[in-house]
Amino acid sequence: MNKQIILAASFFGLTAVILGAFGAHGFEGKISDYHLGTWKTANQYHFYHTLALLFLSTFSRAKNASIRVSFIAFVLGILLFSGSLYLLSVRSLLGLDGLTMLGPVTPLGGLCFIVGWGGLFVAAVRNRS
Repeated sequence: MNKQIILAASFFGLTAVILGAFGAHGFEGKISDYHLGTWKTANQYHFYHTLALLFLSTFSRAKNASIRVSFIAFVLGILLFSGSLYLLSVRSLLGLDGLTMLGPVTPLGGLCFIVGWGGLFVAAVRNRS
């Protein structure tokens, strides 16, 4: 499990840096300041939860079900919350203006983040060391 968590965190860290740099340099004059702010929010939460995954890996040797729940929830949260915000930011550039289902996806990702932090809390309480 530890290796799986670290691999996921490495992948999400890599993509967070790439998407952050792309947002900072690739969208100048192409999207509004509002949408650029949305992109930055997506990138911040992407990074925060990548770091949370790395921290989670320190608990993974406990073989606790709460760790698995947190891992899955953080991964889904990054994909749903940050992913939907990234797409909402650039949907006009991609010709996806009619894509209206993204709005309800974002809060589901936020709920996954909450579940992930709750799982980490439970794992810490149950950890004997």
